[in-house]
Amino acid sequence: METLANLESFVRSAETGSFSAAARLLALTPAAVSRNVAILERNIGVRLFQRSTRKLSLTEAGESFLANIGGNLHALQAAIDAVTTDRGEPAGVLKVSLAPTFGIGHILPLLPGFLARYPLIRPEWHFENRAVDLIAEGYDAAIGGGFELAPGVVSRTLAAAHVVAVASPAYLAERTLPESPVDLQWLTGIVMRGSRTGRIRQWVMQDGSGHEALANLNENVVLNDPAAMREAAILGLGVTLLVLPDVAANIERGELVRVLPDWHADAGPISLYYPSRTLMPAKTRVFIDFVVQAFER
Repeated sequence: METLANLESFVRSAETGSFSAAARLLALTPAAVSRNVAILERNIGVRLFQRSTRKLSLTEAGESFLANIGGNLHALQAAIDAVTTDRGEPAGVLKVSLAPTFGIGHILPLLPGFLARYPLIRPEWHFENRAVDLIAEGYDAAIGGGFELAPGVVSRTLAAAHVVAVASPAYLAERTLPESPVDLQWLTGIVMRGSRTGRIRQWVMQDGSGHEALANLNENVVLNDPAAMREAAILGLGVTLLVLPDVAANIERGELVRVLPDWHADAGPISLYYPSRTLMPAKTRVFIDFVVQAFER
C-alpha cells in the first residue's frame, strides 16, 4: 500500500504546481517532496508529472490519478488525525495561524495549560498578519479578524474588537486633549497601511449616544504591524488606533492612556476559524473547546 506521505506530496504538488510550494505546506524540503513523488511514480509504474526547469505539470495519467484520490486523501487524513493513541489522548501536529499581537498576548499564555492537559499534541503556530486559506494551506485553525468565510470554514466569536485611540502619558502631557475624533488631526498620527490593499486604514468612531465621526489621524508615522504601532505609541511618537485587547495591559500598566475614552470604532469580532469536517481531528476539537472555554471565563 502506498504511504500517505507520498500521496500527500503528490496532491499538494499538483494543487500548487510546484514542489517548493508543496514543501512549504507540508513543512518539508522541496527535495523531500520531489523524492516522495518519485517513489510514488516508481511504485505505481506511471509518470505523474512533466518536469522542466520552470514548470511542473500533470501528465494525463497524473490528472486522472489526482481526480480519483484528491477527495479521498482529505478523508483519509481526517480519519488518521481522529484516531487516538494507545493512551487514548488527542495527538499530532496542531497547525494554527494567529494574528501576532492578539495571539502572543492572549492565546500563547494559554499554551502551558493546554499542553499540560494534552501533552501528545505538538503545536505549530504561525503568527502572521494575513487571512490564511485554512483548507488550501493545511491549517487546523486560525484566530483573528476579517476572515472571509470560504466554503467549508466555520467561525466562533471569541471577543469584540473595539478600536480605541491611545498615546503615551509623556506625549499627552503638554498637549490639549481632543474632544472628538475630528480633533485628532491636531496630534501626530501613527497609522497602518494594509499589506493587502496598500491603503491607510480609516476608522469611523462612535460614542455611547450613537454619534459617529471620522477619526481624522494624520499620516505622520506609517507602519504595517499593530505591535509596531503600539510600541511607537509607547515611545511617545504620537496617537494611534488599535483594538482594545492589544493595548489593555499597557493601559493598566500606565504605559498608554486612552484618548477619547467615550469613543471607539467597531472592527468586528475576533473569531476562531476552523475547517468543517465530517470527522474532526481530536486535536482540533479539544483546542477549539479549550480556547472557547478560556474566553468564556
